[in-house]
Amino acid sequence: MINKTHNSTLAIDAMGGDFGLEVTIPATLDILKDYPQLKIILVGEQNTIKKQLETCPDTIRQQIIIQHASQVVGMDEKPSSALRGKKDSSMRVAINLVKEGTADACISAGNTGALMAIARFVLKTLPGIDRPAICTALPTRVGHTHMLDLGANIDLSAQHLFEFAVMGSALSSAVNNVDKPSIGLLNIGQEEMKGSEQVQQASQLIANSSLNYHGFVEGDDIYKGVVDVVVADGFVGNIALKSSEGIAKMIFFYLKREFNRNWLTKLAGFVALPVLKAFKNKIDPRKYNGASLVGLKGIVVKSHGGADIFSFNNAIKVAMLAVDNDVPKKISKILEGNLLANMDG
Repeated sequence: MINKTHNSTLAIDAMGGDFGLEVTIPATLDILKDYPQLKIILVGEQNTIKKQLETCPDTIRQQIIIQHASQVVGMDEKPSSALRGKKDSSMRVAINLVKEGTADACISAGNTGALMAIARFVLKTLPGIDRPAICTALPTRVGHTHMLDLGANIDLSAQHLFEFAVMGSALSSAVNNVDKPSIGLLNIGQEEMKGSEQVQQASQLIANSSLNYHGFVEGDDIYKGVVDVVVADGFVGNIALKSSEGIAKMIFFYLKREFNRNWLTKLAGFVALPVLKAFKNKIDPRKYNGASLVGLKGIVVKSHGGADIFSFNNAIKVAMLAVDNDVPKKISKILEGNLLANMDG
């Protein structure tokens, strides 16, 4: 839970995402109503932002700072192009504010590849971490689990997967207030002999650490809530995530079609409406929007590019939780007791 007296300063890439200011401005105003001590720096074209805030109440306007940025990173732009040619983009400026200490965290719905490249270049990785990872919460039967990596890294070594386990454990511990979160390594089976050489070696590294290692988990275990953290490389993790989102959409598609077949099914749908709403609310992906770029010397949260106001609001809350729990510091602490010892060995 986030304390109502939360008083951090967050930098928001106001121009990023599929909808830009149409989403980032209303989401900012909504979150500031609930947290009167929170400060938000809206980064983007200042005149456009000012115009959007003309009807904003003075009490809330006092919580907002506008930081001008003359460029915007396109959603389909190459990360290398954004890194080298867009030094005054809203994304780059927002991350710079974290680097300078002006902001405690950055939130962007912009180009994922560009965000990761710029964040890694500007903020650098924590000592002992080679590659940052994208981590988010997913709903399960008993609550939620954190999963990483979700697409930032593809060709990984066993050491990288071990680092992800460390980072996932620290994030889960901080956000969920769990002393030793259980870690599962995503594999094609739970038997010890299954999986690639990298997965086998990573399993040994995690098992020999002080992390709470459950062992291998399969795809259907993710949503059972078997473990607190699921570790995978970015290729596997991204496919698992997108497949899950596709299945959820397909279920709602067929439910809607069947309930609209005739007047009798419509009546049945009306009777079942409370159950359907509760079901939708439980698995609504918007509630879980906001993926942390873990492993950096700063807090950066990636919102889904197509996020609506409610969804982006949740991404902001993910950043606030990360600030409250100082996730980078907790990752470093776990690294000291595990990763460095493993490297020495």
